[in-house]
Amino acid sequence: MRKAEIYIRNLAVAAAVALTVSACVVVPARGYYAGGGYYTGAVTIAPPPPQVEVLGAPPVAGYIWLGGYWNWVGGRHVWVGGHWSAPRPGYRWEPARWEHRGDGWYMHGGAWMRR
Repeated sequence: MRKAEIYIRNLAVAAAVALTVSACVVVPARGYYAGGGYYTGAVTIAPPPPQVEVLGAPPVAGYIWLGGYWNWVGGRHVWVGGHWSAPRPGYRWEPARWEHRGDGWYMHGGAWMRR
């Protein structure tokens, strides 16, 4: 009988650990990196017009929408969808944008800017 109790207790502990660890998935939010994660070289092909995104309701009251953008990946423009984000007091969101200069197009990644 004692072995069965130990087995059940160990099984319960393992299940509790598995549930706890599975809830600890951390994914960095898109759009917070000024330079990191965005293509920084010259691109000779202009980005397409922005895609229309369906926002839906924010997950939390007061969240703001950080719109999607075209990134340069693998020799082509790839749309990165927008997402809801908590506002940062004292900052404003500067969306990602492409700038045309003499030798091509350059991306400026989205970033939080001090007001």
